[in-house]
Amino acid sequence: MPAKPLRLVVAINPSASFGKGSHVGPAVVSTLRGLGHEVTSLQEPTFLELVASGRKAVAGKPDALIVVGGDGMVNLGVNLVAKTKVPLGIVPSGTGNDMARGLGIPHDNTEAAIEALAAQLRLLAGGGKPRVIDAGRIQHLDSESGQPKTTWFACAISAGFDAVVNQRANTMTQPRGPSRYIIALLIELARLKPIEYTIELDGVTTVTKAALVSIGNSVSLGGGMKITPDAKLDDGLLDVLIVQPLGRVAFMRIFPRVFTGEHVTDARVSIQRAKRIAISAPGVAAFADGESLGTLPIDVEVVPAALRVLA
Repeated sequence: MPAKPLRLVVAINPSASFGKGSHVGPAVVSTLRGLGHEVTSLQEPTFLELVASGRKAVAGKPDALIVVGGDGMVNLGVNLVAKTKVPLGIVPSGTGNDMARGLGIPHDNTEAAIEALAAQLRLLAGGGKPRVIDAGRIQHLDSESGQPKTTWFACAISAGFDAVVNQRANTMTQPRGPSRYIIALLIELARLKPIEYTIELDGVTTVTKAALVSIGNSVSLGGGMKITPDAKLDDGLLDVLIVQPLGRVAFMRIFPRVFTGEHVTDARVSIQRAKRIAISAPGVAAFADGESLGTLPIDVEVVPAALRVLA
């Protein structure tokens, strides 16, 4: 039995009710109950219903909210617990698992991830403190209602060619795993063209053409693409990646280097840091932690120490 049984809420990805990841959520719940914790399992048929039940559960001030799934589930959890005292635990079982990578949580071995979570919960039960990191707050128009909306993110925003690739990957059912992003990229590469952006960084506005613009609070997106390799989760800044217009051949020469972060050595790639960022470009899609924000414009600000995480 733990030093102090914890009240835990486990939110399970509704899309994981079938397939090879279907066992992960029940395994997490079973393990945590076996350790003596009081566990509420949230399994809803849709994300909207999961958000509603998750919001109600977090209002009850549990000792932790644990999400089971990929970066979309992490984003759901972040939007439920940002600026609260409820820490977020993650058991990655998705396609990219980039937030888990950034936090040092085992991202390709669910058993190891569950063990790592159990260890963090033992520390919490014994009076330990969760890790505190920054989060980004986005102001944008809701894609369905057209009304102003606030969305939180913890890992990365993509706006440009990378967002188009993300959009394509989300519609694909095969293959599973990060290779889905590679195939989506190759499909969309034929349509690659420069975009004219208006970008404001801490009050300084620039109009520029670029292939893509991304914002990183963490290091990677798309299953390990280290777009902002030097980003830190707790420095009070966001890293803004801007890639100048590229032809298809040039893009394919630079692209493999993104997995090591060496793309930043190319003169056509720049990274700047800022606390407040505004990006606009007509009709360009934007994604946060792999979840659609609709289209630009977006206004983003870093909120230091907004998240407590079990990592």
